[in-house]
Amino acid sequence: MDYETILYEVDDAVATITLNRPEVMNALSSDLERELHDALRHAGADPDVRAIVLTGAGRAFCSGYDMAAVDGASDPASRYPADVIGGWYERSQVELDHLREIWSLPKPVIAAVNGWCMGGGFWYALACDITIASGAAVFAQPEVRMTSSSIFLFAALCGWKNANRYALTGDHFDAAEALRIGVVNEVVEPGDLLPAARRLGRRIAQVPAASVRLNKAITMQGLRAAGIDSGLLLNGALNAMAHSSYGPERERLNAAKAEGGLRAFLGARDDPFRPEPFGPRSAGAGE
Repeated sequence: MDYETILYEVDDAVATITLNRPEVMNALSSDLERELHDALRHAGADPDVRAIVLTGAGRAFCSGYDMAAVDGASDPASRYPADVIGGWYERSQVELDHLREIWSLPKPVIAAVNGWCMGGGFWYALACDITIASGAAVFAQPEVRMTSSSIFLFAALCGWKNANRYALTGDHFDAAEALRIGVVNEVVEPGDLLPAARRLGRRIAQVPAASVRLNKAITMQGLRAAGIDSGLLLNGALNAMAHSSYGPERERLNAAKAEGGLRAFLGARDDPFRPEPFGPRSAGAGE
């Protein structure tokens, strides 16, 4: 498999898909998502693959959607309101369909979260069947600070109290807190992250393929039938409204970006929230 933005390898029945844009902390571009989902479908159809590990190159699992790649769409002051709302609604449906595709695969996807796990990358980690985190992992949705959206999966997985604590502030939380609230299944030492994920994949591979496929379907299709899809349907519409909102806070951020670029924009957005609640790993690094 020859890809530009991901790495793909298969070893001992486990496919490892690595997001490979380390220079931008594996930010999600349209090319990366296209290649990622092509690789997921390829692994899902490969009889020699029994489990899939998803991880990121460098110091991040994924820093979220690439703000530079969606710059025009991301500024609700840049176009007519109807165009902004329509564009974001279509984009939101595509993003949510990508997450649903993970649930529809016949094989489990294990997220191996190796560092920063932010925004849309956080959504992917939530959507995976199993998530293992390095002790150095940091999670957040800081984009809510510029009028953006969380995802219903957070509340469905971790409960509405935990989801509100972080979705209403954009605050970072570390791997121990992620384990406590149910974002991850297990926390391991950084050097053992990929070995641990692959060990679990090989353990799953010992179970008959039909049993794995059907029991994943029982869980994921059952949750969808019980109402997660309804929540995501509303989520998509509210995403569009959130991204289309414009007020003085966003105007202030836009002014900072016009003067100093994206770094100034992020500083204006996040500096008032520092230090982050979970210590120097969160407070001392940038998005």
